[in-house]
Amino acid sequence: MNYWKKKTMLSSLSVLLVMILGLTGCSGSGGGEESSSTAEGEPVTLGTDPLNFSFYGHYDWYTMPVWGEDLASKWIQENKKVTVEPISSGGNAKQKLSTMIVSGELPDVIWLERGADVEKLRAAGMLVPLDDYLDKYPNLKKWAGESTLDMLRSSDGKLYQFPNWYTTQPNGNAGYVVNKKIYEDLGSPSLETTDDFYAYLKLVKEKYPDVVPFEVGEKADGVDILITAFAENRPYLFNTMMAVPNGDQLTSIFKDPAFREGLQLANKLYQEGLITQDAFTQKPEQIEQKIRNGQVAVYAASSPTEDGAIGNAILSAEDPGAGYFMVWPIHKQGLDKNKVYPGDYKQQGWNVSVITQSAKNPEAIFAFLDWMTGPEGQRIIMWGPEGTFWDGVDEDEAPLFTEKYLTDTKARDEFMHSTVDLQWVGNTVYVDKSKMKFESTLPPEKQNWESRWQSEITWKTQYNATEFTNLDPAGDSDEGIVAQSVLDIYEKAFASAVMSAKSADEVLAVLDKAEADAQQVGYDRLLKYKTDRWQENLSKLK
Repeated sequence: MNYWKKKTMLSSLSVLLVMILGLTGCSGSGGGEESSSTAEGEPVTLGTDPLNFSFYGHYDWYTMPVWGEDLASKWIQENKKVTVEPISSGGNAKQKLSTMIVSGELPDVIWLERGADVEKLRAAGMLVPLDDYLDKYPNLKKWAGESTLDMLRSSDGKLYQFPNWYTTQPNGNAGYVVNKKIYEDLGSPSLETTDDFYAYLKLVKEKYPDVVPFEVGEKADGVDILITAFAENRPYLFNTMMAVPNGDQLTSIFKDPAFREGLQLANKLYQEGLITQDAFTQKPEQIEQKIRNGQVAVYAASSPTEDGAIGNAILSAEDPGAGYFMVWPIHKQGLDKNKVYPGDYKQQGWNVSVITQSAKNPEAIFAFLDWMTGPEGQRIIMWGPEGTFWDGVDEDEAPLFTEKYLTDTKARDEFMHSTVDLQWVGNTVYVDKSKMKFESTLPPEKQNWESRWQSEITWKTQYNATEFTNLDPAGDSDEGIVAQSVLDIYEKAFASAVMSAKSADEVLAVLDKAEADAQQVGYDRLLKYKTDRWQENLSKLK
């Protein structure tokens, strides 16, 4: 599955939402009195009456596929009578949501990051509490568990957030994908330490001048992964949260030794033409094309397995000796490789769906989301309707995969790719256990490419970062204003350190200036705020 990493954006709906807080009855939300979370009467039976609702993904990058065009959503539409109507961000999520709030036309469901924006919407009375539905529709409560739901509750004690890819076990895809043909042609050298890595990339450039030695993905995602090679127990999450734990305090990212050393190496690779030269501006489709054409030697990202799996299928179909594989995370010489974590996972998962007061039938929407996060819904959205890639279930409700699942890997992978952007309420434990139960019975060459490398490498090298969730302040608070300023400083310094600095010393000078600039806008106050939230999380997890 794709656990999608998109760097956390500090959105600012604050001014609009503060204005709306003064309104009564949530009149701007489209009918607060029509929507109630009281789950009285018989449970909603999906498929009896049509259910249409609007869905907005609050991300610049997200475009929902047309509902009913893929096999999974077509089956849901025909058998469950559910139609989901997409609302696009148009590439500017902040502006889009602000416009909807002002116009009083909120979508029925909003899919977004946990944290300050959810709380602002809740405080404005725009969200439907979900507590009354939990026992009536039991999948979420059963699979997520009380502990996870408690971590998601708001300050009023109620639950408004339906989590996506929640988990009680490690998951994640961050790591390094390697071009098999190129690697073997160059003698299959060691790829363990950062020195090995540098030497290999130089060799690739020399022997394959038309190949990108190190593809770092969208917004230089792979540079974040590379930085994790320079310290133990240090996922890239610390970069995006702009804070690093030291003892019981969160301290400056700009002073972090791993961050500084990692950016020095990234700068060296960039200046020598070993890294994608348009790393900060290239489009996702450009990256996909390079991977599928075999034009990269190493690809690192927070979730490279989706593109890696498709590229592997395409290349190996043309040449059985071609394709991709994954290597254990690169580490600096002297570090314990088993304590280097290129990615992380969190108990609450990735993001959440909230049901707004605009929804005329919030209970039916919850019933659908609850069905979708349960075994049947997960089977449909992950592997399609019964009869193609699976036929029947076992005693644990895991799908019994068919011969087509094994033999027609191209069709299987294309289907799974088609529903990635419809996986809003992913159930990590069910999906992972189901596919691994089957994959473990197969020889390596017959295993699903993605599943194989998840079980062998990526799941073993993701850090449990549950304690570091929900650290961001509200956008209209003093700390929130500081956070936006520090983020601006961070992003400029990160890009400048990679692309513009002409030496290792200049990289450090860029980061030293960023530290000074950040302190000028109140970085210490932001770090104290994040530290306090972190300590609160730790107390909940005891």
